[in-house]
Amino acid sequence: MSEVTWEKPISAAPQEDKAELLKRLQVGRRAERLKFLIGGLLILAAIGYLLISGTLLGQRFFITVEEALADPSFAGQNLRLTGAVIGPTIQEETLPNGRTRITFSIAHIPTQNDDLAQALFDAANNPNATQLQVVVENQPRPELLRHEAQAILSGRMDENGVFHASELQFKCPSRFEEAAPVIES
Repeated sequence: MSEVTWEKPISAAPQEDKAELLKRLQVGRRAERLKFLIGGLLILAAIGYLLISGTLLGQRFFITVEEALADPSFAGQNLRLTGAVIGPTIQEETLPNGRTRITFSIAHIPTQNDDLAQALFDAANNPNATQLQVVVENQPRPELLRHEAQAILSGRMDENGVFHASELQFKCPSRFEEAAPVIES
């Protein structure tokens, strides 16, 4: 009997397939690197934007009464502001619906002062100081709400220049009592 042998014909096709395959792999790797690079740049850009915008917007803890009243663009915005409580203006009432309302006025405290106790005293007792009316609804009266206390308030100012506070903080005036001036009658 005769032997049958099979031989694969020599052709250039396998070499071309390998070269084509290597080209496709290199193109695929480049595309993956490009995707990774673009994604990384987008993430870095987002982090940079958040850092810059957060720094610019959050550079101040609160604004003053004069600044709030001087800029009409603050109306309707969430604000955090500070002022000296004017004691005689504090009023508390119960509304017909059972809710409570506290109203009082705060006076502008100059941002540059060496003695906070003196600045609070001057602001709260100066009839010519810039004042802002504050309304607080459905909250109990804070213990530290008193004449010459420093108020730090969060809320919204309406178009009429009335501040509707949602959060109240008061710096304890007793911390400054030793340095507070004495009023002589």
